[in-house]
Amino acid sequence: MTQVARSPKQLGNLIQRARRQKGLTQTELAGLSGLRQELISKIEGGHDGTKLSSIYTLFAALGLDLLVDSRSHGAAVEIEDIF
Repeated sequence: MTQVARSPKQLGNLIQRARRQKGLTQTELAGLSGLRQELISKIEGGHDGTKLSSIYTLFAALGLDLLVDSRSHGAAVEIEDIF
């Protein structure tokens, strides 16, 4: 199922949901990904400034892909409306 994330908080929620669907704790995901549990907690909490390489590492550990697509027709015109 394709899901949309337009903010760090939304991306964190998607990662957390995927982790929970796989029945993993943050500590277990840390072991699979090689990242620290504390970093996973920050990412799931929507921390700004997370390295893209860390996101890719988590996606690989969770079996997820990152897809880039055009916004839907009903998208907001102003950037402020997105956040």
